[in-house]
Amino acid sequence: MSNLVLRNTIISIVLIVALFVVVLMRDRSPYGKNQSSFAAVPKKEITRIEITDSKNKLILSKERDSWLINGTLESRKSAVLFIIGILTEMKIKSPVSHEMFENEIAGKGISPVRVRVFENNKLLKSFMVFKTGSNQYGNMMKMSERSKPFIVYVPGHETDIGSAFITSELFWQPYTIFNLLPSEISAITMENFSDPSSSFTITGRDDVYILSDTKNDVTGWDSSRVKRYISYFTWVPFENWAFDISDAQKETIISQRPLYTIAVKKAVGEEVVLTMWERYDVQTGAKDNDRLWGKSNAGDEFFMIRYFDIDPLLKKRSYFFTE
Repeated sequence: MSNLVLRNTIISIVLIVALFVVVLMRDRSPYGKNQSSFAAVPKKEITRIEITDSKNKLILSKERDSWLINGTLESRKSAVLFIIGILTEMKIKSPVSHEMFENEIAGKGISPVRVRVFENNKLLKSFMVFKTGSNQYGNMMKMSERSKPFIVYVPGHETDIGSAFITSELFWQPYTIFNLLPSEISAITMENFSDPSSSFTITGRDDVYILSDTKNDVTGWDSSRVKRYISYFTWVPFENWAFDISDAQKETIISQRPLYTIAVKKAVGEEVVLTMWERYDVQTGAKDNDRLWGKSNAGDEFFMIRYFDIDPLLKKRSYFFTE
C-alpha cells in the first residue's frame, strides 16, 4: 500500500470518527441529557399533565377541544396554554451548587412538586419542581431525586415559572364571579355601605321587575336601565386569587366594614353573595385605587377584583332614574 493510499485511509477514518462524535454529541447537554432535558417534546400535542405536591394531586386532561380539571371541571384556557408553553419551551438557566440547594431547599424543608407530562398514554417527561424565592424564576428543578438541580427558565421571558405548578383546582378554573343570563336571575341586592341610601334591590324576571330601596318599592324608574344592569351579570371576572395572604391578613380584612355586597339569587334558588373590601398594600399600607379584595360565599379564599371589571355593577339607585 502506497503512502498516499495509507494517508487517505487514515484521514477517512479520522473524518468518519469525527462525524460520528459530532452526531452523537449534537443533542447532548453539557450537564448530561438524562439529568437536564426538562422540556417535553410531543409528536403532536401534550394531552395530559399531572401535578402532585405533598397534599394534593391535580390532573389536567384534554378532552376534544377542552381541558378538564380532574376529569370533571372545565379549566381556564389561558392557564393551560401558559403551562404548556413552559413545558415545551423551558431550558436550563444555570446549574445549582450542592451548597445552594442545601441552603435554599433542603435546609428550608421545601418539598418538591412532581410533574408528569403525557402525549396520550406515552410519558414524555417527568421532573421535580422546588418552588423558591431565591431566584427570579421561582424554581430549582431536578429530573429525579439523585440528579443535579438546575434553575430553569423560558427563553425570552423573565417569568416566575415555579408558581405555574399548582395543585389547587381553584387556580385552574375560570376566574369568574358571575356568569348568569338575565333569565337565570330572580333577584339582585346591591348594598353600598359607604352610602346606604344608594343601595337597592331588583326582583323579578322575564322583563317584569320591581325596584326597591331594600325595604320599600319605588316608582318612576327606567325599565331599560334595569334590564341593562341585569345584563352586566352575564360575565364578571376577577383578576387573580390571593393565595399568598395569611390567615391573619384574612381576619384583618373581614374585621373591616365592607365597601359593597352584591347578592344575586338565581332562578333555581341558589344565591351568590360577593363581598368587597378596600385593598391596601401589605408593605406600604397605601390604598389600592385600582383593585378591591373580594370573597364569595361559595368559598373561603379571597381574590382581587379590578374596578375596571366590577364598576358596571357598582351603580347607585339613582342610576335607574332618568333626569
